[in-house]
Amino acid sequence: MSFTYAAGRKLFEKTTDFLLKYFDKKNEEKQSKLLKIVDWAEKFMGDIFQQKYYDNARKLVLNEDGKWMTYTKNLIDETHPNVLKTHVLNLGYEASLYGLKKIHKMRKVYNCNIPWAILIDPTSACNLKCTGCWAAEYGQNLSLSFEEMDNIITQGKELGTHFYIFAGGEPLIRKDDIIKLCEKHHDCAFHAFTNGTLVDEKLCKDMQRVGNFSLAISLEGFEKSNDSRRGGGTFEKVMDAMNLLKEHGLLFGTSICYTSQNYKDVTSDEFYDMLIDKGVKFSWYFHYMPIGKDAWVELLPNAEQREYVYRRIKETRALEGGKPIFLMDFQNDGRFTKGCIAGGRNYLHINANGDVEPCVFIHYSNANIREVSLLEALKQPLFMEYKERIPFNDNHFLPCPMLENPEYILDMVKRSKAKSTDLQSPENVEDLVAKTRPYAEQWKDKAEELWHEILEEKGELVKS
Repeated sequence: MSFTYAAGRKLFEKTTDFLLKYFDKKNEEKQSKLLKIVDWAEKFMGDIFQQKYYDNARKLVLNEDGKWMTYTKNLIDETHPNVLKTHVLNLGYEASLYGLKKIHKMRKVYNCNIPWAILIDPTSACNLKCTGCWAAEYGQNLSLSFEEMDNIITQGKELGTHFYIFAGGEPLIRKDDIIKLCEKHHDCAFHAFTNGTLVDEKLCKDMQRVGNFSLAISLEGFEKSNDSRRGGGTFEKVMDAMNLLKEHGLLFGTSICYTSQNYKDVTSDEFYDMLIDKGVKFSWYFHYMPIGKDAWVELLPNAEQREYVYRRIKETRALEGGKPIFLMDFQNDGRFTKGCIAGGRNYLHINANGDVEPCVFIHYSNANIREVSLLEALKQPLFMEYKERIPFNDNHFLPCPMLENPEYILDMVKRSKAKSTDLQSPENVEDLVAKTRPYAEQWKDKAEELWHEILEEKGELVKS
């Protein structure tokens, strides 16, 4: 089935209006209409998504009293109509349907990776002084101008990319410019990883007005562990920010870095209940990465600790039981993405100096966005190495070329002659690999055990 851009967006608008207006109708009517939406998405996208994802969507719709249909109803009830509708249109249609089809086409045209999302650092500055983080000390020295970020987004849209994520530093130091970008690029979805302390009434009203901006607030756990790293009173400020965001019907989640010290706290039922009560709808989980010369390798989770996180997240977000919160496990979800998503395959990172990096955790590059176009950056030698070598392992519990397959990052950086882009102090790739090689060795056997377990689970067999 073929749709023009305008016809497809109009259909999505009608779909969103239906969800907002008719979710309290009789079950039979809701199910019929929702199933038609799934049918349309399958015809529109073809084989870009695996058949099992359409089948699972139908199962969710038919399970009217299930956890995830209840979650959807609560999401609709608690989110401001403009915010919900704009996100369905921009993240659903522009980024995930229309945009993704265009991305697949552009990959063939240009013979390089084209990302679904671009992560941008507006500034290297931060208003906090967290233990182990250099951003606050580095200060206001590096930033991308509004015009530079606007140009990146304009180029990205031409390639099909309609999802833009801000990090830093603390991106909300530049919140006025971010809101201006949301206004100008009203056909894109925007998201920011933030410490949450700069959320205020004005920002909430602006987010409600533009509708296409969401937040992920960083948390280390409960008050004691969070404030021990981020500073006294930070936890309370984050809780106040969540109250404001919930009051204004905004979409927000959390960004959680799990370590050898906090892995149990941040996956506990008590922690999830606290987040859900505050209005959190999703959480990003990131495995601690030992990047930078002063990285604390003792914070790396061991094999048993990482397995614990994997099983807790899997249990919590299951179709039955668990908790009504959507969790994304950045390191252990490789089976859903068929391995590493970096190097422009699904995303890339542009730091506050303009360096175009394959990943927010891989600080090497051959290209700077101030000197080359986005397309030229995607064709840089390091990114082409990624294109040729992904997946780095047939076992998708071993997705990363730095953490679990360090021989790859060592070889790719050397072959591409990429330079270190670390904003604090350049790090030799041999030094980086020296920190990750012992981790890779101790995780390998557990990863093999978990991968065989996945292959044996009915309905989750993944062909590499």
